[in-house]
Amino acid sequence: MLGFLRTLLPLASRPGVIQNTSTTQSLSTMSGSTPEIATFAAGCFWGVEHIFLKYYPIKENKGILKTAVGYTGGYEQATNPDYRTVCSGTTNHAEALRIEFDPSIVKYEELVEFFYRTHDPTTVNRQGVDTGTQYRSAIFYHSPEQLEIAKRVTEEVQAKHFTPKNKKIVTDILPAGPWWNAEEYHQEYLHKNPTGYQCPTHRLNW
Repeated sequence: MLGFLRTLLPLASRPGVIQNTSTTQSLSTMSGSTPEIATFAAGCFWGVEHIFLKYYPIKENKGILKTAVGYTGGYEQATNPDYRTVCSGTTNHAEALRIEFDPSIVKYEELVEFFYRTHDPTTVNRQGVDTGTQYRSAIFYHSPEQLEIAKRVTEEVQAKHFTPKNKKIVTDILPAGPWWNAEEYHQEYLHKNPTGYQCPTHRLNW
């Protein structure tokens, strides 16, 4: 997203740090399974959240239970980041989307493939006109199983969609660390502001 546009927006109060875990307090879904967490960074988090909810709307019971945009993957000493400091590049945080999902309805590998479908994973610290470490492509895994799935799906997507184009996926695959929710005005921003800025790379590419 265009950083200078959003620096004009007021800061809002927001919840504190959430330590990333593979489940959400052992709560059961309506199907009886335990919810899991997936965390993705793919550029402007407005667009990432918007396209996931467009194709997996919560009210249609397609597996996504809850989403939040926020900051993760930063330096250990860079705690409680806000939007302005993240955009400065000094904290190394990525703008990211945290998804709570029902694995009995939607599998993690499907979400990983969808993540790759909806942005350009071959550009370093960039999506479209948005540049900086906060816009990098990254998968933050929450379990050894998620790591193996993320690596396998990445290899499959590389071979099928990018090797023929002589392009290389540069997505980071990293263990999930501390998570900070972004300011409230960022949450579901494009649902609240349909004419707001959306990076053109956030679309289905296959």
